[in-house]
Amino acid sequence: MPFDFLLTSWGNPGNLNPMLTAARRLRQRGHSVRMLDEVAHREEIEQAGFYALSWRRPAPIRASESNGEEPVWAEFRLLMDQLIFGAALDYAADTIDALRDEAADVVVTNDLLAGPAIAAEALGIPCALLSPHISFRPLEGVPFSMDGMPPDSAERLAAQQADITRFVALQNSYLTTLNRGRAAFGLGPLRHIHDHYDRADRVLIAMSAGFDFPAACLPRNYRYVGPLLDMPAWIQPWTPPWRADRVRPRVLVSLSTSFQNQADMLRRIITALGTLDLDAVVTTGPAMQQERFSAPDNVTILAAVSHDAVMRDVSLVVTHGGHGTVARALLNQVPLLVIPMGRDQGSNALRVAARGAGLTLGTEATEVDIAAAVARLLVEPNFRQAAMRLGQEMALDMASPILASELEEIAARSHVRLQA
Repeated sequence: MPFDFLLTSWGNPGNLNPMLTAARRLRQRGHSVRMLDEVAHREEIEQAGFYALSWRRPAPIRASESNGEEPVWAEFRLLMDQLIFGAALDYAADTIDALRDEAADVVVTNDLLAGPAIAAEALGIPCALLSPHISFRPLEGVPFSMDGMPPDSAERLAAQQADITRFVALQNSYLTTLNRGRAAFGLGPLRHIHDHYDRADRVLIAMSAGFDFPAACLPRNYRYVGPLLDMPAWIQPWTPPWRADRVRPRVLVSLSTSFQNQADMLRRIITALGTLDLDAVVTTGPAMQQERFSAPDNVTILAAVSHDAVMRDVSLVVTHGGHGTVARALLNQVPLLVIPMGRDQGSNALRVAARGAGLTLGTEATEVDIAAAVARLLVEPNFRQAAMRLGQEMALDMASPILASELEEIAARSHVRLQA
């Protein structure tokens, strides 16, 4: 039977695109979908054929003082303070307004928005958290890495375990804030911040289980649903810039679509590629519109192109390690050089390296370091072989109906409960 879904998201295209992919899969199964998102995304949502609502109460995320914290930790704190937990009350209120205007059978929300989950629970509506990245809740036995370096020594392993402890403590420091938001809608307090994830009917991890590390004990409501990778509407047509008669390696460079202060890193990568016998395309993305880059003859700089089209034509992808870019490269069976710059990117880089599908470098990497890593990835066949194996597994996951099936299951169970 057809159901009505409300999908909620926030922020940049890296969050919108997986949610739009999920919306299309639900529509293909005959369901009705509305989307509640940033006002800046309204046009793209409507062009995709979905009814678009916009957030009204939440304030835009603003830069804050790091107070001496490392940049990656300062960014995590900012997200929790101004988005995930700190703004939960505002996001919940907007979601309740949307649900009172038109009922939904299930709320599906980006996992970095606690507010819509509170709204769904307050109204007795099933809720699924959709994670277009690794689990934001650290899972038992799953490594957590800031820099993408493998835990190849006792010291590094201890440091990564300390990072997990620190991250959970940072999350749990917002328990009072979250409980305040819950109380405003008549909900009881939680004892631990991770109880928020346990209360969801589903937590859907939009990645392949074979790319992730196996958890010692996966929570009962967690499901892997494979990558959600429809191309964004703002991608421009692809016309290959290289000569068809010139046989030499080709490389794609793609850093974040959102701002991560990546201009200097892009310039180092461009300089490094200029020293090698190859052709390269560098996509700068929306965040670098105001920057100006110069390039050697063998490097073409573009604002944006269809990554799928380019990846079918290259031997290597150089990236910051966002899950969307990493997954798309592997689906195209292309190895990676990952230079993580924050967020979940170090953990993605760790997975790429652990699966043998690429190499990782730190943000301090020089032009010489980058050129050496690129040269190695282009000549050693084991990296491409590993990328091929992972890509084949991911393709099977993407063809699976599991995401829609899981959402249909919780919607149907709710209907049965209401009729009883």
